[in-house]
Amino acid sequence: MKNKNILWLYIFLFVGIIDLVLTAEQNSESRIYSKPFIIIPLAIYFYQISKNLKGTILRKALLAALAFSWLGDVLLLYPKLFLYGLGSFLMAHICFVISFKLSQEKPFEIGQVNFIKLFLYNLPIYIPAAVVYYMIQPNLGAMQIPVVIYILVIVTMVTTARERFKKTNSSSFWQVFIGAFVFMISDGILALNMFFQQFPESGVMVMGTYMLAQLLIVMGIRAHFFN
Repeated sequence: MKNKNILWLYIFLFVGIIDLVLTAEQNSESRIYSKPFIIIPLAIYFYQISKNLKGTILRKALLAALAFSWLGDVLLLYPKLFLYGLGSFLMAHICFVISFKLSQEKPFEIGQVNFIKLFLYNLPIYIPAAVVYYMIQPNLGAMQIPVVIYILVIVTMVTTARERFKKTNSSSFWQVFIGAFVFMISDGILALNMFFQQFPESGVMVMGTYMLAQLLIVMGIRAHFFN
């Protein structure tokens, strides 16, 4: 059964590589047949391996995150639907936050909080987000409020991943944290290309980091329960 499930990961990688090739060739017309199928095998993989978690909020939240990511992938194929794609990924990040919070020991335990220490721990996350916003802000126009909200949510996702430190096994923590951080990098590259300066390598960089991020997050959540 495990071998059969791993097959879905190979399909995910295969479709992803095809999409990267088409992206590098700037073949946007053919990507209509590749990009929508990237997340599907990864979602099926998690669905299959998490049957022991059936009915849990965690399972529903992560599957919802992948579903919203799929919807975002489809919507972002069409420039006129960018805002709707942004909204779909916003919902995906909220679902990831829920997933990260629930995939740790004693997720709702409230202890003493040192806000200064917490701020310093999260500073390496805040700085790149702030730099990207500073660079794109002059060109945002009417998109400023949606983009600010999106940045706040994705920063929350990454900080939630960081807060799992010592609340799960090291394999789960590092995979989820690196995945979340790489996701922020992917979105940052996309934002810089759209609102600061376009560069031809951006498409491959965005999709490459995006697929790596999704894979790491799913495998990291898996490691928390099935390591």
